[in-house]
Amino acid sequence: MKVYDKKNVASSLQYKILIETLRKAFGSKISAPERVQHTIKNKNGSDATLLLMPAWKIGKYIGIKIVSVFPENTIQNRSAVHANYFLMNANDGSPIAVMDGSELTLRRTACASALAADYLVNKNANTLLMIGTGNLAPHLIKAHCVVRDYSKILIWGRNKEKAEKLAHSLDIKGKEILVMNDLKEALNVADVISCATLSERPLIMGDWIKSGQHFDLVGAFTPNMAEVDSQAIAMSKVVVDTYEGALSESGELITALKEGHIKEKHILSDLRELVLEEKNIRNHSNDITLFKSVGTALEDLAAAELVIEKNL
Repeated sequence: MKVYDKKNVASSLQYKILIETLRKAFGSKISAPERVQHTIKNKNGSDATLLLMPAWKIGKYIGIKIVSVFPENTIQNRSAVHANYFLMNANDGSPIAVMDGSELTLRRTACASALAADYLVNKNANTLLMIGTGNLAPHLIKAHCVVRDYSKILIWGRNKEKAEKLAHSLDIKGKEILVMNDLKEALNVADVISCATLSERPLIMGDWIKSGQHFDLVGAFTPNMAEVDSQAIAMSKVVVDTYEGALSESGELITALKEGHIKEKHILSDLRELVLEEKNIRNHSNDITLFKSVGTALEDLAAAELVIEKNL
């Protein structure tokens, strides 16, 4: 069984080719049931979380991502989240590889957002706004720049120092990169807004949105989290990565449905239908589009398969 560390995974999952790999994967027959979540009691009395995300392609691979979340680790300046991906032969169950699941997750998440943007963003979009300064932010920026040639990148975060650090770390040539102090002002000039935060209260209000914008929402992955308010959801043409995941995990959609701002039919398409061109969402340059990502094991398996192919 082979082992692929963070460096191996990163070099194998270049954004452009991973976007195309995901495009093919969403149009193929990959089984990916909803993730299983377990709560584990620690000896100190705190709760940890174990996540299991399986997927398989008949006749080829079985994969499972195992993620552990130990919030108390941060007290000792240790990572709270650890992830590993295990790949097996679908014909006999024999192990093939284990690889760094954290790097794989960052890159497949960013490229899924970029894939959706390729169908939903206006062709002449010029300015990308990144809300959030965590580990996912640079990957989202770089992946989005693959599908549209943005000339200006704006960055906003609660911590200005972290926003400036992110701006200086980006090795993207030919782009004007600016740190914004005022989020509302940044939204006023942005064409595409990618948001990856752990916010439990909306950062973006419907009153701030303008026609033609596209929203890429990645951060709110539990029912008690939200990056936009219900008005913003109601104003937008909504696409999700998977219906099942979005309806059970997306805080924004769950709240908007519960409060009666939208009905389930307001969710117009999932990523599979978009890729297969069964749905055409942006019909006018003034349409407001929104992609809500909570992640799916299909993306993990496609990325892991690409790692194997690149290292043959």
